[in-house]
Amino acid sequence: MLPPELPPLPALTQAEGRLVDSYLEVVDLLGRVNPARGVHTYGGLRAAQALPSRAQSLCAALALMHERGERELHTATLTRALRTLDGERRAARVGLPALAGE
Repeated sequence: MLPPELPPLPALTQAEGRLVDSYLEVVDLLGRVNPARGVHTYGGLRAAQALPSRAQSLCAALALMHERGERELHTATLTRALRTLDGERRAARVGLPALAGE
């Protein structure tokens, strides 16, 4: 049996696509650096070393949008894209884990 088909990504400009991709890369790295969820220092170190370049990519995506006249974020569309790309689970790794018994 095949896994259920994912919903299609909403239509995004190229810059919006870069924004979503860069944001999720940063979130993934922050999740790996999170001391409340990490296991080994080396993995956290590697993620921390990668953060500056990924943050620069995020900045570049936003700068490109601004330069192209995209002054507002279409949050509903971007939220759908993030949810389609498992953004909720990925972003949850940045926060603290729930207390036992909650």
